[in-house]
Amino acid sequence: MALNLFRVAGDFSHLASIFILLHKIIQLKSCSGISFKSQLLYLLVYVTRYLDLPWTTSPYNFIFKVLFISSQCYIIYLMATAYKPTNDPNLDTFRVEFLLAFAAVLAGLFPVRYTVLELCWAFSIWLESVAILPQLFMLQRTGEAEAITAHYLFALGMYRALYIPNWIYRYVTEPSHRIDTIAVVAGVLQTILYSDFFWIYYTKVMKGEKFKLPV
Repeated sequence: MALNLFRVAGDFSHLASIFILLHKIIQLKSCSGISFKSQLLYLLVYVTRYLDLPWTTSPYNFIFKVLFISSQCYIIYLMATAYKPTNDPNLDTFRVEFLLAFAAVLAGLFPVRYTVLELCWAFSIWLESVAILPQLFMLQRTGEAEAITAHYLFALGMYRALYIPNWIYRYVTEPSHRIDTIAVVAGVLQTILYSDFFWIYYTKVMKGEKFKLPV
């Protein structure tokens, strides 16, 4: 995939979201307000998407793939061990099996090709589009979030939102570029899921107020 400003900004926003989350967990010694289920889904997304890691020739892509997988494993490790007592499973109750089934069915129906790598890639794209739902559901139940948690979600949402102008830019500047329908549809779906969060973040957090859902 060719690099452009939107692609690079999206990738670094994605990486920033992970570092913000790690900072929150380590600095505050707590994973409260973070959905363990969403984090597990993101790990599954990276593992199934980057099965081609041993054959990745681009240094840029290789470094980011390694960073995403390793940092997500570290997040899961912290949440499952040292800071497990700070996580409330009674709030993290979203039925992720429905999300896994959703991604598996669409991956099976609309793959680029029926190969293991392509099926896993399609599965990861569809799963990523809805992996944030347990986190948003948890946020809905608590009604509010720490500022640093809101910053994490904003950076994560911006990552996928920035990929939309990336696809448009590539379509306009690269005549031979084939539009990846699966990635575009899933990316738009993912951005739509964040729309309410973006609005509250803009009207509350960016004005110095606490992130709180309207009653």
